[in-house]
Amino acid sequence: MRISFTKKALKAYESLPLSIKKKADKQFIFLVSDIRHPSLRIKKMQGYVDIWECRIDYHYRFTIIIEEQEITVRTIGPHDQGLGKK
Repeated sequence: MRISFTKKALKAYESLPLSIKKKADKQFIFLVSDIRHPSLRIKKMQGYVDIWECRIDYHYRFTIIIEEQEITVRTIGPHDQGLGKK
């Protein structure tokens, strides 16, 4: 399984504070090695068929699409922004 980023997600990741980037990097490792790792708190987004939300920490989230051999990070950021709501 590999991870890719949309242009929007990559731009958002690059603008994150360094401390959040480090936390996000750790979560991406869990995503590839154990998608059910408890710290990810992965769950389907309500109202969407194939979009999942994951947690970086209490305030930051990212959304993903899971395909056969690839996980695509769609959005990343503070809670509502990271879920693509703002």
